[in-house]
Amino acid sequence: MNTTQTLAALLVLALTAACGNTADGARKDADKAADKTAEAAASTGEKMSGAMQTTEVKSALMADTRVDAGDINVDTDEAQKVVMLKGTVKTEAQRVLAGEVATSKAVGYSIVNNLTIKP
Repeated sequence: MNTTQTLAALLVLALTAACGNTADGARKDADKAADKTAEAAASTGEKMSGAMQTTEVKSALMADTRVDAGDINVDTDEAQKVVMLKGTVKTEAQRVLAGEVATSKAVGYSIVNNLTIKP
């Protein structure tokens, strides 16, 4: 084998090894990307679930004619499974009822009733 053929053979071997490394690297990068995508999807699902819970509780409060829900703010912490009621109502009875409505709609969540009375 002459020098040119030897160099060509070495070049082919080097490129083959580089391609193998590149393929392995590409597979690892694809696996990492897939993991990150799954994590992002789970996070988005939690946020959507929390937003849906907030909407469901607020809608139920607005629909209940016994509660003046105009000054009630509903927030949901999906990670902690907590629904928080903040704002004001006119009576203690409305404050208690708002908590009961939230409890009936947010099954599996703790309710933090921080509503204050402002006649």
